Amino acid sequence: MPYTESAAVRLYYEEFGSETDPLLVLVSGGGAQLLSWDEEFIAHLTDGGLRVVRFDNRDTGFSERFGGEDDVDGGYDLADMGDDILHILDHLGVDSAHIAGHSMGGMMAQTVAIAHPERVRSLGLLSTIPGRSPRYVLHGERPELLEAPIRVTREQAVAFAESAVSSAPRGRYDPQVQWHVAKAGEAYDRGYAPEGYARQWAALRRAPERLEDLRSVALPTLVFHGRDDDVLHWHSAVDIAEVIAGSELQVQPDMGHLIPHELWPDLAQALLRTARRAEEQR
Repeated sequence: MPYTESAAVRLYYEEFGSETDPLLVLVSGGGAQLLSWDEEFIAHLTDGGLRVVRFDNRDTGFSERFGGEDDVDGGYDLADMGDDILHILDHLGVDSAHIAGHSMGGMMAQTVAIAHPERVRSLGLLSTIPGRSPRYVLHGERPELLEAPIRVTREQAVAFAESAVSSAPRGRYDPQVQWHVAKAGEAYDRGYAPEGYARQWAALRRAPERLEDLRSVALPTLVFHGRDDDVLHWHSAVDIAEVIAGSELQVQPDMGHLIPHELWPDLAQALLRTARRAEEQR
């Protein structure tokens, strides 16, 4: 099984495509495993000429845990999680790569672009925010994540996923209930650790605001957000696009926090377009 060999953290990752193609690292959101990047979506990217890596963030899936079942703070920060992306690049022997992250993954990508711009070729900032301003965060302080989570059975976890997806407001897109149910079961089997999300949340709560720092980012960037996101407000996408010069902004109507399967081809093409723009500038 492929793991990074960094002394700082042990991360599980998977590779797709040709080693001769430019690398795109896909970064999952809070509590999500690499399964959130479906292989069908990845195929659009590899068919377009990118080598793709997806990985389990620390405290998820097969990657290293930073505490036990009762520990809700792993002692790390968002910048440490961003550095995990660099551990992937170092392990693969890659100087720089395209980076796309969803939600928390987009926040991790921001920290890398701000602190280590030489390691980033382009950015994909998907359903994400540049800080914890009430203007952006719609779900409040999440006090339940400050205490050790109640652990549930596999059947309960799957039932919760089915209920959450089925009860979400219906727009133009198929909610793909069975896909989410299958992924919930697979995620449980790979590494059920709800306390890991609490530890990631602790890191997010400590993270500094980044909007002004993003003004220094001079990279081809795609900013992609749902108009009906009920977790992180789409205002954040507008603000990010305004401070990163030359960004491509897409605010998708009828899209919530998750990216509908019907938009996978469009998102892949936008990421490929952004990557090509970066490659042409090199």
